[in-house]
Amino acid sequence: MIAISQQPAKMTVEEYFQWETQQDQRYEYVNGEVLAMTGGTIPHNDIALNLYSALRPHMRSRGCRANVSDVKVQVDTQGRYYYPDVVVICAPQDQSARKFIQYPKLIAEVLSESTSGRDRGEKFTNYLTIPSLQDYLLIDSEKVSVERYSRGEGRMWLYYHYLPGDVMTFSCWELDLPIELLYEGIVWETE
Repeated sequence: MIAISQQPAKMTVEEYFQWETQQDQRYEYVNGEVLAMTGGTIPHNDIALNLYSALRPHMRSRGCRANVSDVKVQVDTQGRYYYPDVVVICAPQDQSARKFIQYPKLIAEVLSESTSGRDRGEKFTNYLTIPSLQDYLLIDSEKVSVERYSRGEGRMWLYYHYLPGDVMTFSCWELDLPIELLYEGIVWETE
């Protein structure tokens, strides 16, 4: 989730890394500008943790790793660093990374009213340029709905929309993930 806050003047990537270590919260970096990250709703957090909990043991058995929210992803060398809600890595270079991930296989963003436009717009456009990325998930936090963009041939991305009762199949990881699992324990506002 992004907060509107007093932002420092434009800075280089190196200045951003040094500056962010002195801050009390996380900041995304886009072409010299920083965007403060704030906490989301409890359902937002629970959905991200449910996905992470489902992915973590499965990915570990395949030499990969799942991380949740506090791991920065370098989108490109021109100066874009984001904090996705969940990221899966398999590349040896990322297994020992300390500051940021460079070769994500899966990125998931949990949508909220304040972040949906950016997750579907700027982040969507930029994430899909990462050569290692195989899947981008957009998980709705207001209703059971997941959108998945999966890398196809060449520059083609395949779109899948999952609703209650559906199962996401990741054949490369031999993983079937029921959509309801992501929403386990979520209390909706109408309840």
